Amino acid sequence: MLLAELQMETIPKVGILPTKGSVVTIERQEISQQTTWMLAVRDARDRSAFARLFDYYAPRLKGFLMKSGASSEAAEEVIQDVMLTVWRKAGQFDPHKSQVSGWIYQIARNRHVDVLRKTKKPLPEELSLVTHDDDASQIIALEQEVDKLKTALGRLKREQRDMIERAFLGEHSHQEISDDTGLPLGTIKSRIRLGLDRLRHELKGMR
Repeated sequence: MLLAELQMETIPKVGILPTKGSVVTIERQEISQQTTWMLAVRDARDRSAFARLFDYYAPRLKGFLMKSGASSEAAEEVIQDVMLTVWRKAGQFDPHKSQVSGWIYQIARNRHVDVLRKTKKPLPEELSLVTHDDDASQIIALEQEVDKLKTALGRLKREQRDMIERAFLGEHSHQEISDDTGLPLGTIKSRIRLGLDRLRHELKGMR
């Protein structure tokens, strides 16, 4: 749906983005690669840069939203709305006033709060206590945790990683995993238990 929305926009042709590892400066201040992409979206409506922003922030936003109480499906719907807002309101982004991460996460937070209020669900403490001034430090910490989790998951055996991703990221019950894979419940529970033990060990070693 998001791509269809973007295809309806007029996207001017732009030059090649800076290569990975290159640095763009604004008034002698170095900015991140993510800010470079955001500026390309803002100033040139660069769809390639937007795709890179989406690929970078979508999994991080999902972790942020699920940590705040959203289900996997609800988080994905919010992410679609958030990134479409990023595209449409890119002109409002000012790197002198906020980091791109803080700007995007604030949009995500506001959208999630709106959804919760419409469904009359209580506002999680994580959302009710967060202010715009807190965003930068909290987002950096969250992104670091997400990166650590992805690295730790990548070190697990494939069968353990698959079970954990199905159970916790896909929110499937053990019975649903059994029905889908044909594996006995005992095997599934054992792989999840062993995988979680290994995951805790890996994460502990990263601290």
